[in-house]
Amino acid sequence: MKKIIWILTLLMLFNSSYMPAQANKIRIKDITHVDGIRENQLVGYGVVVGLPGTGDNSRSTQITNVALLRNLGTVIDSFNDINQGNTAAVIVTATAPPFARNGDRIDVTVSSMANASSLEGGILIQTHMLAPNGEVVAVAQGPLSVGGTSVAAGGSSVRTTVVTSGRIPNGAIVERDITAGIGDDTGLKLVLHKPDFTMAARVADTINNTLAPAKAIDGSAVRITIPEKFNDDRIRFVSILENLTFHSADSIAKVVINERTGTVVIGNNVKLLPAAVAHGNLSVTVRTTNEVSQPSEFATVGQTIAVSNSEIEVVEEQGRLVEVPANANLSELVRALNSIGVTPYDLISILQALKAAGSLQAKLEII
Repeated sequence: MKKIIWILTLLMLFNSSYMPAQANKIRIKDITHVDGIRENQLVGYGVVVGLPGTGDNSRSTQITNVALLRNLGTVIDSFNDINQGNTAAVIVTATAPPFARNGDRIDVTVSSMANASSLEGGILIQTHMLAPNGEVVAVAQGPLSVGGTSVAAGGSSVRTTVVTSGRIPNGAIVERDITAGIGDDTGLKLVLHKPDFTMAARVADTINNTLAPAKAIDGSAVRITIPEKFNDDRIRFVSILENLTFHSADSIAKVVINERTGTVVIGNNVKLLPAAVAHGNLSVTVRTTNEVSQPSEFATVGQTIAVSNSEIEVVEEQGRLVEVPANANLSELVRALNSIGVTPYDLISILQALKAAGSLQAKLEII
């Protein structure tokens, strides 16, 4: 643990001392997108067939099976004519890229809806993929790739991955073009992935000085007037625009914590007001020994009794106090915490306490 923290400290010191001219230059295309140019989510309801008894037995699936066969010209007198467990009702999802054309293929994800135990070996029957407005945009069909297995026998089971969902690479065919206009008659608008006033202003200045008139509308958008020579060639204009580079703005001071995994990510602009951190460990160990008490060999009465003997040990390590100076940066913070031998979970508690005390000058985000 100490080795990892010292490596982190060295990396932060290296980043702060070695900043070449191009290190903080970024492309406009990496932080923005053209307004109106986006992906489209698709969803559909379908049936997976060919399962080896691992499908579901829900009534809705049986009704869907009957309706499917009727659409194919087959008359079913009873639900019992269909072997239950060989099919499963599923929800099919996909994301269509912008400017997808008729005949393009996209990946789909298939997920069980009812009590199917596995979709392994199943085949998705032709399923309509709908846009939010209800239009059919694509049609999906094909064998599922689950990427694992689930086996159960004699009350024991082994599962290598989640087998109630799978993918069909290139499993959907786009049936209609997805079109989008690039701007309007006066120009186009760039939208920042993350709103930032400084970043928006720098993007506008870069475009103004090199390509076309531009103005930051707010912290998340920049309005650009397309020059007359590019009116009939907007694709080339956008290509030039998105490859322009500029010096990025300093990011907001932030500490991100994932308490489930013990991961802590500390931004480079994190500062601390004067603070003192006390750290001490209280270790409680409980040991239980199971013994059996039974009558002697010549006893005429008595019974065998199981007895549990518990032993509790409490060890409290000596607490340590570390003073953090005002305006301490990331490397100083890591060095100070390293000196008291904190674990990732200790670090999470310390950072939360520093934030509550008003010492941590950064946004604390828990994910």
